[in-house]
Amino acid sequence: MAMIVSVVNQKGGVGKTTTAVNLAAYLAHHGKFVLLVDLDPQANASSGLGVTAEAGVYEAMMGVRSSKELVVNTAHEGLRMIPSTINLAGAPVELVGLDRREWKLHEALLEVRNDYDYILIDNPPSLGLLTINGLVASDALLIPVQAEYYALEGLSQLMQTVQLVRDGIKPEIDVMGAVITMYDPRTTLSRDVLEELYKHFPNRIFRSVIPRNVRLAEAPSAGKSILHYDPSSKGAKAYERLAREFLLREQESTP
Repeated sequence: MAMIVSVVNQKGGVGKTTTAVNLAAYLAHHGKFVLLVDLDPQANASSGLGVTAEAGVYEAMMGVRSSKELVVNTAHEGLRMIPSTINLAGAPVELVGLDRREWKLHEALLEVRNDYDYILIDNPPSLGLLTINGLVASDALLIPVQAEYYALEGLSQLMQTVQLVRDGIKPEIDVMGAVITMYDPRTTLSRDVLEELYKHFPNRIFRSVIPRNVRLAEAPSAGKSILHYDPSSKGAKAYERLAREFLLREQESTP
């Protein structure tokens, strides 16, 4: 049965989709069978892997199509995805009137959960109903945090939402950790934020730090992960380290 991990942060522009796409690519590169679910109506994870589709996660959540039918291949061996489409933009309104509306993604993924080692969910940059579905469907959360001073405030808000989900819907959801993104060691600001994050969340910060890197920013425009776009870049090496640390943490937490 796959471990389902939500890549989530309600703050936009923190490298969330970049992390979801490239972590998924490197997990597949390390021999794992991975499904990436694009839960963001902007569909950046889909376009970032060169995937376009007429149907995707919206149809799965609404029960119109089976999840297995909606899985598409990517350019990476061992990495598949359920893409996002423009249809997903209206889902929050449609979900409001449904029974068990927070569980729709969870129910949709039951059909494919036994087919993969890991399922990664790229959530929208908000704390709305789609993100709640992503949290409820997940076993654990991975939180990209930009190396800037508003990061702690944003992380605190997200943790409050996670606690609400634990209290009211799914007590067993775990926070795997936060990943520092867009880190620039040349600036005092980045170093100070990193120290503060380690101080406040000593056991929840991945040691692998993602640097600011032009090649990471360029890769989505080519419809490629950094592994295929420029595997020798600093960004690529950082995500490879993150994938290794991710696998090690998950292995250590498994009884």
